Amino acid sequence: MTLPVTAIAVPPAPETITWIAKPEELNEWLDSAPGLPLVLDTEFERVSTFYPIPGLVQLGLGDSFCLVDPDVAERSTRFREILAEPSVTKLLYAMSEDLELFRDWLGINPKGVVDLQIGAAMAGAGFSLGYARLVETLFGEALDKSVTRSDWVSRPLSEAQQRYAIEDIRFLAPMYEWVSAHMRERGLEAALVEESARFAEELAGQDDPHHHYLRLRGGWALTAEQQFVLKELVIWRELESRERNRPRGRVLADPLLIAIAERMPGSLSELSDIQGVPGGVVRRYGEALLKLVDEGRGADTTGLDRIAPPLTREQQDYFKGLKRFFRKAAEAADIPIELLAPRKRLEKVVQESSLAGSPFFHGWRTRILAPVMNDIEDYLQS
Repeated sequence: MTLPVTAIAVPPAPETITWIAKPEELNEWLDSAPGLPLVLDTEFERVSTFYPIPGLVQLGLGDSFCLVDPDVAERSTRFREILAEPSVTKLLYAMSEDLELFRDWLGINPKGVVDLQIGAAMAGAGFSLGYARLVETLFGEALDKSVTRSDWVSRPLSEAQQRYAIEDIRFLAPMYEWVSAHMRERGLEAALVEESARFAEELAGQDDPHHHYLRLRGGWALTAEQQFVLKELVIWRELESRERNRPRGRVLADPLLIAIAERMPGSLSELSDIQGVPGGVVRRYGEALLKLVDEGRGADTTGLDRIAPPLTREQQDYFKGLKRFFRKAAEAADIPIELLAPRKRLEKVVQESSLAGSPFFHGWRTRILAPVMNDIEDYLQS
């Protein structure tokens, strides 16, 4: 992998750490360099809660970096506006958890975001590459990760924490410059923005609890009636987790939801007999769970989306044959196949025997797949 970066300047580490302590000051700082992309990162905690607890916001414009306490960022009108403004480019790295934080904390699904982990993959640096590894590869600087898992909510933060927080954003703009140069060479200038926007929209859509049951792949063998019950159980758990601010698994774990849907208990004693269901769950939630099961008996399952089953042996062989064409296109474009055609996406193509109903394979992927598209279509029709 050749990664020429000699012409890319990296802003120096600041001698002193700048904190912005007032919302009005943050508003002014955010408007201090119009036209420059905003580099952005967050630190948070999420151990025993459903909702992440914001601990710190890190921001950069050009060679200016600052740290902001969550209560200051929350009260900044410009911060909220800029997060939601599609025309202002926001640079992040592995942004899924940051976007989830902004959604749960501020009620905002950010627009105009660019995920440089995706960008690095599209530029040929490798799939799902860690930030520190890419920084060292591109710029020859080793980052100290010793405080990664430290307490970001308590104050004051140590000097090491503050330095770490700045280092987590200092390389994003130069990284963007490198990624952009490589994307231009490949004629894919708009692809990173497109893919980042698609990823962000898909992430926002996952917030709907009515579709969460489809992720419980272990429930594929349940009958339509049982899957209807499973769907209602998953919705109930989601609402309960949010109300109590407890992780989903600490309310009721996925395997137990599937077991309850499979057994369809009609009494508290039958619920208690299901292996693994804690007595505390029966006492606290038993009546509510039995009501959901009872309402699901004989329910109209017309139109219910079913959990995708695993591929049959025959389909697995077919999958391997189909994947050859996607791998050929990925290798020709020097883009990881995991990004171009993730396994779950290809499995769905196999199950549906068509690319036509998959918007995932439109946009920038159309160009990458063009040389093999006739082969793919012929294979799917064979």
